[in-house]
Amino acid sequence: MSKPADAAYHWNGDALDLDAYLTRIAYTGPRTPTLSVLRDLVAAHTTAVPFENLEAVLGRPVPLDLETLQDKLIRRRRGGYCYENVVLFAAALERFGFGITGLSGRVTMGSGGLRPATHALLRVTVADDDRVWLADVGFGHGPSEPYALVDEPEEFRLGGWRFRLERTRGELGGDQWVLHQFVGAGWVDRYTFTMDPQYRIDYEVGNHFVSTSPRSPFTQRPFVQRFLPGVHHTLDGRAMTTEYPDGTSVSREFELAQLPKVLTEVFDIDLAGEDAEALIHAPWTTR
Repeated sequence: MSKPADAAYHWNGDALDLDAYLTRIAYTGPRTPTLSVLRDLVAAHTTAVPFENLEAVLGRPVPLDLETLQDKLIRRRRGGYCYENVVLFAAALERFGFGITGLSGRVTMGSGGLRPATHALLRVTVADDDRVWLADVGFGHGPSEPYALVDEPEEFRLGGWRFRLERTRGELGGDQWVLHQFVGAGWVDRYTFTMDPQYRIDYEVGNHFVSTSPRSPFTQRPFVQRFLPGVHHTLDGRAMTTEYPDGTSVSREFELAQLPKVLTEVFDIDLAGEDAEALIHAPWTTR
């Protein structure tokens, strides 16, 4: 059955300034819906656009309309978290002609407990390969390539980082996939997801919780990531960790006044002067 014509099922690709977006991520390749192009786009986006929750920490709205996303992530060269990155990326893939369906994941990171489905990723089909691909440009820690949906557990390397995808059964017997990642302590389950389609309106609901709820970790303190080939930087409050594909990492803490400089030099995020001051004096600093 074909997808209804209702625009709510689509990703507003026609409204995207595609040239500006491709300049932002430094992509200059062909504009065709092939696997090689998908790989190049995922790599370009994940390494160009940082992950950040600074608007939510400042108590500001985090809109998901395409015009706001273009202004923030493209024109002002800021970053965003999964919903912002994925909605923008989906619009670009739609313009390229890829088959795309939104999905939701439950971030676990080895917690063992039930987490809300608040991670956005994309199911993608291409013109020259029959497999189903997953594009995860909004996690902040890669992977920097799409990965194939497989039935049997399979370890693979993307950009030097080790992953393993496992197909399991959900509570009612439906298919559920678990993406594992190798980190310093060994293999950790990163998130679970199913093939239940998610649309822009579903992401609006999840985004509202993530950006406004006092129970959301994204309203509690700055959480910023920069993913580059061979290195991953994470800022969690005042602490910064730098990780490498072999599982090693280095951590340090810094003074609050250094935060704007760290954001600029490590994470490529330039805050306006008043925003930098607001972040330093936001309520999270007294918790």
